[in-house]
Amino acid sequence: MSGNFGPGADDIVRIVYGAAVKMDAGERDRQRPFSPHGLLFPPMDRRSSEMGSLTAVSRTDFLAHAPQYSTTGELLAAAARQRGMDVEVLPTRGGAGGLRGRQGGHYFGGPLFAAGIADELEVALLEPTDDWLTSLPHEYTLRNVVSSTLSEARRLTRPTFVKPPSDKSFPAAVHTDGSTLPRTTDLPSDTPVQISDVVTWAREFRLFVLDGECRTGSQYAAFGRMDSAPLHGHPDEEAVREFANNLLAAHGHTLPSAVALDVGLLSTSDGGTNGWAVVEANMAWFANCYASDPDHALDVVLRAAGPRSRLAARDRGFCRRLKDA
Repeated sequence: MSGNFGPGADDIVRIVYGAAVKMDAGERDRQRPFSPHGLLFPPMDRRSSEMGSLTAVSRTDFLAHAPQYSTTGELLAAAARQRGMDVEVLPTRGGAGGLRGRQGGHYFGGPLFAAGIADELEVALLEPTDDWLTSLPHEYTLRNVVSSTLSEARRLTRPTFVKPPSDKSFPAAVHTDGSTLPRTTDLPSDTPVQISDVVTWAREFRLFVLDGECRTGSQYAAFGRMDSAPLHGHPDEEAVREFANNLLAAHGHTLPSAVALDVGLLSTSDGGTNGWAVVEANMAWFANCYASDPDHALDVVLRAAGPRSRLAARDRGFCRRLKDA
């Protein structure tokens, strides 16, 4: 049985002709700094007919990448260069370094690193609200999901799935009871958490959504194990898009205009299925694209972490660390 599986961009994978294979622990320990100079693996098939034109960018636009390596970062960097954008790797220390104050910046990387450079790059980082999943009607979640605190979760006496709403401050996991939750000094008792029923996802998909439309997507897991395949041409494509379209038509206004949306097919104990449901929503600027078309995923990332001067009024309420936008 499993809870919600939606790894971020720091879950390093190797792309082998479009199939994502999770690295073993040894390879993960040897992860290297990001390099913007070309792909380190074969290119993915570009014949997808998912969406037509690419998002236009200014001549001065550039993609600023956190120094940590990920295959998603490599794919997005290649897509950005194809558009004529500069790809700049941020320094490991010292904030944005020479990129400070440069106009036209977009960002891809983790939230902890973003905290030190967002204001200097003047980027608006869009993310779903912490209570978004818990605010959805049951017909879209098909399970009980509540917002709580870490101290309350530690009092649980039954198996539950517990995760941070957005910041990945501790691993999302199924816990037999509250006693197995992490206890460290950097996790105060009032740390926000989401608590949900333990469920089994037969298949899970990540969708890159822009202005209420799915630009591209990928299956990323089956029964809790990484299993990547493009949404385009997938046997479940029609069902996934129908569910996502219905959800976005009814509740798209409660999400940023650019977001990574995870949905899945729930499994029953007898091996059947129980319908489609939302797994979670994530910040697109730190989302693994798996087998999604990176060109179309980049459309979403550029909006999700772009210049504050271009921030739309409808997105102001979803902007992280906004000071003077």
